[in-house]
Amino acid sequence: MLEQIRQTADFLSERITGKMPEIAIILGTGLGPIVDYIEEAQYIPYAEIPNFPISTVEGHSGNLIFGKMGGKRVMAMQGRFHYYEGYDMKQVTFPVRVMQALGIKTLLVSNAAGGMNKDFKVGDVMVITDHINLFPENPLRGHNYNELGTRFPSMTEAYCQEYIDKAFEIARRLDMRLVHGVYVGTPGPTFETRAEYEYFRIIGGDAVGMSTVPEVIVANHAGMKVFGLSVITDLGGKDIKIAPSHEEVQQAAVTAQPTTVTLITEMVKAI
Repeated sequence: MLEQIRQTADFLSERITGKMPEIAIILGTGLGPIVDYIEEAQYIPYAEIPNFPISTVEGHSGNLIFGKMGGKRVMAMQGRFHYYEGYDMKQVTFPVRVMQALGIKTLLVSNAAGGMNKDFKVGDVMVITDHINLFPENPLRGHNYNELGTRFPSMTEAYCQEYIDKAFEIARRLDMRLVHGVYVGTPGPTFETRAEYEYFRIIGGDAVGMSTVPEVIVANHAGMKVFGLSVITDLGGKDIKIAPSHEEVQQAAVTAQPTTVTLITEMVKAI
């Protein structure tokens, strides 16, 4: 594993011109077009990167992009990998390990999520304050490499409170609607039943999705500061009769792009 990480990091270091960034962004379903706002962008398809999996989900283009956003150098994943695609947790989180090897200090993650909070509406952008991990496997299970992080990392502040506060300062300044809540991570690929939505709400969840949690766990293990956003693309619960679809999720994420682009760009400036 360590050799694969080094091999991939060396490949990227040789391909990228200019200074390596310290900020990385993972873009979820329907949010890939945000990379259009990255200046001086250099695209590297996942298929060309040694040891990288390939994203198989519609709405995930499968490119690693280096460039500038908000005056800072960044790297962005245009598409991520999911447990439900058949990858194991080490593969799902491998890009975060490569980010660590490249010197990334801050990780911004985004996703499309179903909302359980009764105050949410489709198109809302939720700042993730915490998560509940319902995946059947932890990405840190197995041998721990001390070079990568401690055996028992704390998740007390999995999402950096300083960054959460900055996000709401930005929202107030720009008169932007922004909500906050707890993200529930599930393995997928099925959308949730009405009873499951209710269950997730009862145990403390505000939104649910099929990604993010594994990457955040590994980022914390690696000592990175994490900021997370969920775009609320559908609503669920015992009173909601409309069945969600992947196409509707993608469209709702696109509709929320003005907010997500502005917030991510302003966050990069503020970090």
